[in-house]
Amino acid sequence: MTLAASFEDIRQFFLNGGFFMIPLLACSVISVTVILLRGLALRRHLVLSPELQKEIERLAQNDTPDAVVRLSRFARSDNSTLARIAQVGLSGMHLPKDENQNAVQTVARHEVGQLEHGLHVLEIIIGIAPLLGLLGAVSGLVAVFGAFGENANQSDPHTIAKGIAEALSTTVVGIGIAIPTLIAHGLLAKRVEQHAADLELLISGLLTKCYNQKLRRSGHAYSEEEIA
Repeated sequence: MTLAASFEDIRQFFLNGGFFMIPLLACSVISVTVILLRGLALRRHLVLSPELQKEIERLAQNDTPDAVVRLSRFARSDNSTLARIAQVGLSGMHLPKDENQNAVQTVARHEVGQLEHGLHVLEIIIGIAPLLGLLGAVSGLVAVFGAFGENANQSDPHTIAKGIAEALSTTVVGIGIAIPTLIAHGLLAKRVEQHAADLELLISGLLTKCYNQKLRRSGHAYSEEEIA
């Protein structure tokens, strides 16, 4: 079978599906686009900067106050999710710990929401693609049996079987879109969950180190100018 013949068979398959193939194709394009974009955006180094992560882990409770100031400046020069959350915590070191933690948690929820951006689109496609396929199949079957009911001379079983097969093509496409989209959604959601857990662990450790250091050096209070 030549390549041209293969493309012609595929084209004919989609034409047989009728109108409902159009929204199904749109779903497939949207699904692939969202999966690629979120896969690129959720790369670990964009969420948790390795350099900043090392700096946070290197920070010790007995470091001088200048270490926190240097870390804050380092975070300002970084564009990762970790840097944005860390900067909020570091800039709030002049506040009581509870108030600072609440501010950090608010920003962290927003940042995690940004990481989840687009996943709801995949959830919608997982739900509607099989339904669109089923609707297309039912619509095709109604047309097939309606045509045979009008003309008894056309009740050839082979023709009926062909018509049913064509009607069910939308169901095949709908399920074919939903399955890989479901797998991709699960993998991306798991990646977001892992990133969120790592962010929580790092930021919690950072605040604990900073406030313990602040208690040990109670004679020095961080000013907004130092860590802003």
